[in-house]
Amino acid sequence: MPASGKHRRPKQHRIARRLAFAGTGGAALALPLISVTTAGAAVAQPAAAPAVSTLARPAAAPAAEPAVEKAAAPLVYSVVGGDTLTKIATEHSVDGGWQALYDANRGVIGKDPSVIRPGLKLTLGGAAKAAATRATALAAKPAAVPAAAKTYANNLDGWIRQSLDIMAEHGIPGTYNGIHRNVMRESSGNPLAINNWDSNAAAGIPSKGLLQVIDPTFRAYHVPGTAMDSYDPVANITAACNYAAARYGSIDNVNGAY
Repeated sequence: MPASGKHRRPKQHRIARRLAFAGTGGAALALPLISVTTAGAAVAQPAAAPAVSTLARPAAAPAAEPAVEKAAAPLVYSVVGGDTLTKIATEHSVDGGWQALYDANRGVIGKDPSVIRPGLKLTLGGAAKAAATRATALAAKPAAVPAAAKTYANNLDGWIRQSLDIMAEHGIPGTYNGIHRNVMRESSGNPLAINNWDSNAAAGIPSKGLLQVIDPTFRAYHVPGTAMDSYDPVANITAACNYAAARYGSIDNVNGAY
């Protein structure tokens, strides 16, 4: 029991006293009081915002440039002993065969494709293919159609015109009018006409045909390319004009018996 007349100092709780002041050297540091009821409660921390990842957008791939086709460089082959153009063309699959290979290398090989010396450098591939292309193009061209043979009417007009063409080929002078005039005087245009009454007939060599030529004269002045027959109208006219050219300068200069 306490002594009478003295006030009792209430005692502070040890824990409260420790929380009220804490200090060293008289300096007091005020600390927040923590309620016993909340001492064990967890303090909620705000949730961390999710990290936003920024993805780098891949750079656009550069547009592909159009492929530029490069011309294949022609191959070069060095000739060795025993080689032939045919053998080389076959072994290297040259388009157009040995002819194309020769065409592409004519300046190196020379005029004779069968002679190639060891060490010669021959171009294969591109050049040979180009030569083959040229050869193919030439082969594809249609063959030239030969000119149609000239035709002549089977009458006096046609015989004279055919004779004039043959005479021109052999350089024999004469004109259509000169021939026609003499034919009409000698035979009246009959290719089978024959003179059986003059001196030639008496000698056994009668004058025959359109221009009344005796056989010895016909044979002597016969023009190649015509029939060996004095009754043939074209052969008769041509031989007679050849004779007249030799003796009178031209059938045009004949105006009577000749």
